Amino acid sequence: MDAMSVLPVGTLFGVPASRDLSTSRLVVMGVPFDMGYHPTRIGARSGPAHVRAHSALVAEHLDGFGVNLLQKLGVVDMGDVDVLPGDVGKSFPAIQSGVSRILAAGAVPLTLGGDGAVTLPQLRALKQHRDDDFAVIHFDAHTDAYDGIYPYEYNNANTFVHAVNEGLIDPARSLHVGMRDTDYRGHPGIVGVARDLGYEVITMDEFQAMGVPALVERIRARFAGIPVYLCWDMDVFDPSAAPGVVTPSWGGISVREGLSILRGMRGLEFVAFDVNTVSPPHDQAGMTGSLAAQVAMECVFLLDESRR
Repeated sequence: MDAMSVLPVGTLFGVPASRDLSTSRLVVMGVPFDMGYHPTRIGARSGPAHVRAHSALVAEHLDGFGVNLLQKLGVVDMGDVDVLPGDVGKSFPAIQSGVSRILAAGAVPLTLGGDGAVTLPQLRALKQHRDDDFAVIHFDAHTDAYDGIYPYEYNNANTFVHAVNEGLIDPARSLHVGMRDTDYRGHPGIVGVARDLGYEVITMDEFQAMGVPALVERIRARFAGIPVYLCWDMDVFDPSAAPGVVTPSWGGISVREGLSILRGMRGLEFVAFDVNTVSPPHDQAGMTGSLAAQVAMECVFLLDESRR
């Protein structure tokens, strides 16, 4: 038995469930892991199944395109990686192994989290399999580069501190967008830690000042010809659109803004997609699950038009 076992689940968009990745350009993998630290909002471990359950209606939008895009890309869903929520020692190697298997097959992973902690083992896998430097574009209400504020070595708030300390990414080539932690004005060090590490951070105030077209132009100019790991934390959306997330923060981007940004990035070179932090117990009428499925669908379009 290999290091990664797969649990039986439904599939994203109804694509085939398969561990044969030989003809796939895009492979879906669920990561049902959360750290379990939050006193009231534990639930991201159920995120992958929730997004899959709400993806069928989103998939119907592909009708009439004149091509079966999912079939064209050979999209398969390999199921959920076998993790134990809260257990970093067991779960991080399993997540890394699952993503490594996708990359070794020459495919691009599309993962469904899980809280923000699931990104670190995925970055480890990508670093292991690529000789070139890749960049991270991280959309989130938080930098996930908080340092020294939680008494745990690994948590869902310090992923991008570990990523720099482990040499997984060059922060100067990466970008964080959408930060608006309710306390960052009073404690500028929250954003300052990320900037001190070398990351460029575009807060929501800065985004609102520049607007979607300017942000898209900036992203396209900066990341043209560079392999990109897209990390999309669903709490980058305002809670009015995505209430079922791990750490909601008011004042986020609208659905129209988010979809416009995603569509504006078509043509860049994407090597991994990471959609995370859906928390079903806090999701009203499946709004966040459906929206996360739409983000995943936008990732399908991004890969179809991705430079390779």
